[in-house]
Amino acid sequence: MTVPHRIPARRPYRRFAPVAGIALAAGLLAACGTTVSGHPVAGRNPVTPAASADGGLTKLLPDPSQFPSRYTAIVLPAETAKQAADDLNGYLPGAQVDPSTCMPATPSGGPVAAVGNDDDARTTLTVVLTRSTQPLSTLRDQLQRCGTVRLGHAGATSIVTTELNPPPPANADDSLAIKRTVGMENGQTGLKHTMQSLVGQIGDVRINVTYMTSGNTSDGEGLDALFTTALRKVRKG
Repeated sequence: MTVPHRIPARRPYRRFAPVAGIALAAGLLAACGTTVSGHPVAGRNPVTPAASADGGLTKLLPDPSQFPSRYTAIVLPAETAKQAADDLNGYLPGAQVDPSTCMPATPSGGPVAAVGNDDDARTTLTVVLTRSTQPLSTLRDQLQRCGTVRLGHAGATSIVTTELNPPPPANADDSLAIKRTVGMENGQTGLKHTMQSLVGQIGDVRINVTYMTSGNTSDGEGLDALFTTALRKVRKG
């Protein structure tokens, strides 16, 4: 069985995303420890694309040459960056979300994104920058409330669970460390995906650096290095 949030193969982002056919969550879920009961319902406020203008964010992205050497990286065009951000947020337009209050806030600017692919390990490192008028503590509060979330799309349901780890020391106004897994409901056959995200905020710029894998691999060193690079680039302006 395929996972629910499939991105058509024609999209350029797909060749840099080994997590085939699933929208992964970034910055919306936390581990309350229990599975949400009931059935998915449509979110009260449909997810809308972020503002089309990059608001000067593209120049703040790390250059592809600044990714760890094992990753082949590109800066994504604007429309594809929105698709990548949707993947990392775990939602596509029209997705059913339970609880609906766990849907992420729409950023006030962006997103812009750069993606690096490790073909051998079938993993990616992704940097997404947005502008947000909300402090990162608002996201933290949402994560602590949401717990396990059920996402329904195209007749299938996936379960996304997330835990907050101790935040990394970072040259930022605030930071979060998030680990999440995505799998099919009721143990149905399908890939299980894992993401580790470091999120920071400098002024109104939110920096999300995410390592994605469908296996048991990890690259904490690469994730930390790219997060530090991304923060430095934003701080420098």
